[in-house]
Amino acid sequence: MLTHQDNDMLCHVGPGTPGGTLMRRFWHPVCTSAQLPHPDCAPLRVRLLGEDYVAFRDTHGQVGFMEELCMHRGASLALGRVEEGGIRCLYHGWKFNASGAVMETPNHADPKYAARMKAPAFPVREEGGIIWAYVGPRELQPAFSRYAFMDAEPAHRVVLRINVACNYLQLVEGGEDSSHVGVLHTNMARPGWKDNEFSRNPDVVNPAALASNDLEPALKIEETAFGFQYVALRKTDDPRIRNARVVPFIVPYGRIIPAPEFLFTVLEVPEDDTHTSTYIVVHGNAPVTEETIIGLLGLNDQRYYDRKNCAFTASWADSFGQNRELMRESWTGLRGVEVEDATIALSQGPLYDRSREHLVPADQAVVRVRRVLLESVRRAMQNQQPAALGLDLSGVGACDSQLEEGAAWQDLLPSHRRTEAA
Repeated sequence: MLTHQDNDMLCHVGPGTPGGTLMRRFWHPVCTSAQLPHPDCAPLRVRLLGEDYVAFRDTHGQVGFMEELCMHRGASLALGRVEEGGIRCLYHGWKFNASGAVMETPNHADPKYAARMKAPAFPVREEGGIIWAYVGPRELQPAFSRYAFMDAEPAHRVVLRINVACNYLQLVEGGEDSSHVGVLHTNMARPGWKDNEFSRNPDVVNPAALASNDLEPALKIEETAFGFQYVALRKTDDPRIRNARVVPFIVPYGRIIPAPEFLFTVLEVPEDDTHTSTYIVVHGNAPVTEETIIGLLGLNDQRYYDRKNCAFTASWADSFGQNRELMRESWTGLRGVEVEDATIALSQGPLYDRSREHLVPADQAVVRVRRVLLESVRRAMQNQQPAALGLDLSGVGACDSQLEEGAAWQDLLPSHRRTEAA
């Protein structure tokens, strides 16, 4: 369990908070490339770390990321016109380019005045189907961290954004909790559970397709430069072999989950204290389609996902669409990996009080997430380097493999020990 003080330190991410200080040291996904589909398309309103921004793609395809409210009189630029190389406020026509330079001030047409002004704009990168921004102190801007999915062929990669109305840490902890996979995702993880007969799910895209029926994995954890990695060791029919599922935690909110033929990179980006944008990037050595992943996650049902606004829409209004009759054959009465994960996180409330919980050994990775984040917060507050900052993360992955007795599990992903500054 966490104290109230430590829980607040990790969960609150607004300006001036300890958690917000940590978060503002990193580059963050702010939208998908698909949300700004072409030059001069409609701008996008973005909520990040308790503050409001606007993202736009100019006439030349360059992305700008700025404070939402116009520096002149505070009207929202998310309502503005994107045209002729910039974004123009509707109120008085002030126009800004992607770097924040003032291009025109029609109600005070003095070019010398415009040349002295600059709107609050932030560094931007577009990589791997995601638009990233850095909103922290300019003097502390780190190197941009690359992930393996950024080098995947576009046909071999799917990028999704799902906005969930709860604190980011609830979603992070769920993702680092290996023991929940065989229980919450029972129908996908352990087909045949109703008849007490385990048969492996043959779906090579499904990250919940476990290779073992063991619901009490033994966990081993190792700190790394990017945070930590853990292995969940599950029993197999051969006592000399364990199933080894290795998952990293990348400060401040990243993880990579293995499926038989693909990797799922998941980034739980805080919009504010009670809203999170989950970015899921699936990539591998074979083609994969968005429709396949949407269906796997259970997001092809309009009761759960508004694809236009990227919003997870299920709520307590209808008990998250849970079908009690279906529970005769379905463990949860829900359908899809993300539907189950998001529903559980939302069921904890918008911001969960961890001082009330009772932990067991299977929760070791969850405890380590908190410990690593608390240490990273303290380091950030002291202007020291938190874990993962500025690292090249392209060698960080995950695996679900067989491990012979006496073998070192760390050797399954030796690149994790070699991860270093970009």
